[in-house]
Amino acid sequence: MRISEISSPDLWRPNQNPQSPNDQNQYHHLLSQIDSLIKQTETISPSNNDINISSLSTHLRQILTDLSQLQQQHPFSNSVNLHIWKLSYRLWNSCVDISNYSSSSSSTVTLRHIASDMLFLAVNVTGVPSPVIKSASFYYKTGLIYHDLKNFDLASTCFEKATDILSKIDLMKISDPGERKLILDLNLSRSRSAWEVSDKNLAITLLNRAKNMLFGTFDHYKNLSLQYLAFSKSLLSKRETNDDNSSNNALNDAFKLLTEALDLCQKGSTVSRTREQTLELNELRSKTLRFISAVHLQKEEYESVLKCVRVLRGGEGEGGDHHASLAVLAMKAWLGLERYEEAEKELRGMVVNKGVPEGVWVSAVEAYFEAAGTAAAETIKGLFLGLLGRCHVSASAAVKIAHRVIGSGGEESSIRAKVVAELVSDERVVALFVGEGVVKERKAMHAVLWNCASDHFRSKEYKTSAELFEKSLLYIPYDIENRILRAKGFRVLSLCYLALNQHDRAEEYINEAEKLEPNTASAFLKFKIYLQKNNHSGALNQIQAMKACIDFIPDFLSLAAHEAIACHSLSIAAASLSNLLNFYTLGKPMPTTEVEVLRTIITILSKDIGNESEVLKFMKRAHTRASELGTERFYGKGEVGKREQNWFAVTSWNFGTKCGKEKNYELCSEFLRLISEFCAAPIEGQIEEHDIMVCKSLILTVSAMIASENQKKVALIESEVKQAVELLDKAGKMLNLISTEARFLDDKITTIEPEFFFMYTLNASDIHGRLDNLGLQQQLYLVKSFASSKACNPKYLLQIGLHASRGPRANPEVATFALNECLSALLSSPSPDYQDIALIVRALILVASLHKGDSDDDFVYNMYKQAYRIMVGLKEGEYPIEEGKWLAMTAWNRAGLPVRLGLVDAARKWMDIGLELARKVLGMETYRACMEDFVAASGKKLQLQNNG
Repeated sequence: MRISEISSPDLWRPNQNPQSPNDQNQYHHLLSQIDSLIKQTETISPSNNDINISSLSTHLRQILTDLSQLQQQHPFSNSVNLHIWKLSYRLWNSCVDISNYSSSSSSTVTLRHIASDMLFLAVNVTGVPSPVIKSASFYYKTGLIYHDLKNFDLASTCFEKATDILSKIDLMKISDPGERKLILDLNLSRSRSAWEVSDKNLAITLLNRAKNMLFGTFDHYKNLSLQYLAFSKSLLSKRETNDDNSSNNALNDAFKLLTEALDLCQKGSTVSRTREQTLELNELRSKTLRFISAVHLQKEEYESVLKCVRVLRGGEGEGGDHHASLAVLAMKAWLGLERYEEAEKELRGMVVNKGVPEGVWVSAVEAYFEAAGTAAAETIKGLFLGLLGRCHVSASAAVKIAHRVIGSGGEESSIRAKVVAELVSDERVVALFVGEGVVKERKAMHAVLWNCASDHFRSKEYKTSAELFEKSLLYIPYDIENRILRAKGFRVLSLCYLALNQHDRAEEYINEAEKLEPNTASAFLKFKIYLQKNNHSGALNQIQAMKACIDFIPDFLSLAAHEAIACHSLSIAAASLSNLLNFYTLGKPMPTTEVEVLRTIITILSKDIGNESEVLKFMKRAHTRASELGTERFYGKGEVGKREQNWFAVTSWNFGTKCGKEKNYELCSEFLRLISEFCAAPIEGQIEEHDIMVCKSLILTVSAMIASENQKKVALIESEVKQAVELLDKAGKMLNLISTEARFLDDKITTIEPEFFFMYTLNASDIHGRLDNLGLQQQLYLVKSFASSKACNPKYLLQIGLHASRGPRANPEVATFALNECLSALLSSPSPDYQDIALIVRALILVASLHKGDSDDDFVYNMYKQAYRIMVGLKEGEYPIEEGKWLAMTAWNRAGLPVRLGLVDAARKWMDIGLELARKVLGMETYRACMEDFVAASGKKLQLQNNG
């Protein structure tokens, strides 16, 4: 069972039966045990503290319970009561001794409670003056200890026990001042315990009841008034944590309590006996009135506040109250009434009054500024500077004022910031922060200015920001410990002036920062300055300067690239990222992937014309790194890696085709050749979309190589020819695979244009023509294969035939085959192109004449004959006239040699075909007449020779 659950029984009973000898033995035994236990408590001392007080308390409580039960059966004799009384006092005194050396009553409070119960058990003792009062005082003192230990339940139990004891006494008969004080103090203590457990109604009821216990004594009035005041202060302190409704109720309750306290002060003044007592009550009255004024202020009853202040000041005479809070209360009341001039007068009065504590003045300034707003900033600055000239002001007050004036943003924050800048730069204010004793305040002021400057910087108010950052430097000592902090200030000022486009001033600050702390951040800022001043050489040098810093990390190169792009300095951005690439070979963690850096560099270089060679360099680097690291490690895994790889292939394609259009065939071939490196060409398996691009790039690469050869007029060397053969072999295999798949996937046939089949055939024919006899045979095979494909058309065959018929590497077999195939295709067309037909006929005749000579005269004659048959039935001019004339004239001229040799039949054959062709060509009438005359003359001459 807990001690708190054990209550002393009501033993206040008259003696009924005399004690028997047996009872006396029992009393003696129990009292002996109590005596023995008390002796143990009396032996407790600093040198002997191993006795367990808790155990002693338990034993004493049990014996006391037995003794109480015994008393209920047989009331104690006076001698027993007297013995118990003495034992109780001994126990109480031992508790006092223990508390004296241990400086704590918590260990002995239970023993005191037992001593109180023992005294109450023997309260009927005779021969002891005022036993009831003494018993009640024991409970009262024990309750006070419980109250101090915040054990309010047991405190209330003790106070209630004492109250119950005293309730049986007629208070009016008590004359002893100490006993009267006990009665009032007991009631006040009981009220305080009730208040602590939130039993507010009981606490106030007990206070009101205490009005009947004042006995017309000054101290009693004062103590009760103080208790009313204490409860009101408690309510006011707790109202801030409540909601609005509860807060208003707390204000009303506090006001009632303060009114009671004020009433008691006024009544107490009537019983004051000395001037000191009167002054003491007047001071308490003033204090109470100040709190009443504060309550009125909280309730926004501003007129009542001013009324209280006027009463307190009492006409501003010597007897009036001049407490520092009155000016604050009055000022806040005037502010509430929006009468700012009167409020300012009160504030200025506080400045003049040296008795006003600094904290009160600062609080008043904050209230004034909060009400008057930005318009009060200048006033506050002037008042504060005026205060410096009249009395000592602490650095912490200056910090508070600066912080309050700066506020937390708003539309007029720049105006307030300017006022603060002027305030903190005043020599007298700066002097407040000199010395070792104000290190904390100096740091606080620097933080206030720095944070405000940062806010304005984020709001892009760079001019205000720069001003505040400059003023914050005033609060950084010139010593080694704060060197880094000063360098930081110079750097941020450089940023401000950089944003204001004041580059020279920004450079001055960053130079100062570098003197104090030469680090990458400073070098980077100087890099930004050079960029904005368009000093590209300086910017490039700063890239190297950053890399030389001890705290350099590659992230700065990424930042430099971003800054350069923002300034449209693409070459600087590319240079920054180029330097960043060098760190990837070191194997250290990097802020971004190498492939992303390379892609960014190429993208940057692509924005300017004429950077194709640089782009090619980085494209080759990407391919090299992919080969070294592996495709997945370089490009990435999955779809991400495929997209990266495809980006490089497509970019190579775009640059290759661009260079081709610009006739920069050498770069064109380099770019296009990379595509097949980025995307390996398949030999077997399914053709994918990017593989079509690879196939095209292989073909175009060789085309560019040949075009570059013709452009430079420098023949391809043997290694280049072999390389071209390899590229075309890959392309040929891919084309074969594409054509095979096209049978099964109809849409595939549109994925590669027929012109690429033609270009492949033309290029392969050209390259193989540079090889040995096997190459010449391969040429004819390639052309025949192309002629049998769906991609072939007469136009392509014509170009192949003409190409094979010309130049030092002409192949008459290829030319003859291609041209004949083309001629057949054109003639079978519903609407033949006779311009191309005439061109083919002439080419066939020339090829045969040039490469076969007279050994194939019948072939050549048949070509003329075929041309004549083609011309038969055509409209005049439908066959190209110039080509017709060429045919007629060259056929006629072929008869010249047989004529000179006397080969009549051969001559006749060519003259006849020439004449027949001339008759079909418009505009050859004169030539035809001459031809006919010559034929007729030749016939007569021949007849004469035959007759002769």
